[in-house]
Amino acid sequence: MSVSSDKEKALADRMFKLGVAENDLEESFVRSSGPGGQKVNKSSSCVYLVHVPTGLSVKCQKERSQTLNRFLARRLLLDKIEKQQKGFIAEEKEKLEKIRRQKRKRSKRAKEKILSSKHKQAEKKILRGKVGIGEE
Repeated sequence: MSVSSDKEKALADRMFKLGVAENDLEESFVRSSGPGGQKVNKSSSCVYLVHVPTGLSVKCQKERSQTLNRFLARRLLLDKIEKQQKGFIAEEKEKLEKIRRQKRKRSKRAKEKILSSKHKQAEKKILRGKVGIGEE
């Protein structure tokens, strides 16, 4: 099995967008484990990829074909790199925004609304009080 040229081109474009060069990758092949029989036990179809600048690594043995596993491993590695690049930035922004919301002063109207809801809750609690023998 081989990967179509369109998919190869899309992968190359994605690598370029993320700033990952082919020479940044360290690639090694190991024997796969699991189902696949004699073919898997004899040939090194499992691909182990390491992106040297970030230290991220991926091991792919989904298919019996080495070429297909090379493609899938690169895709997985790019997913990890993209998540690291964009995920951390989004998390940082989220944390800052949460702190900003917490520190922001509440408006007068919001304070009044909170107080009125507290008073209503207090009235409900008073109604839950014990009923005496003389009262009914």
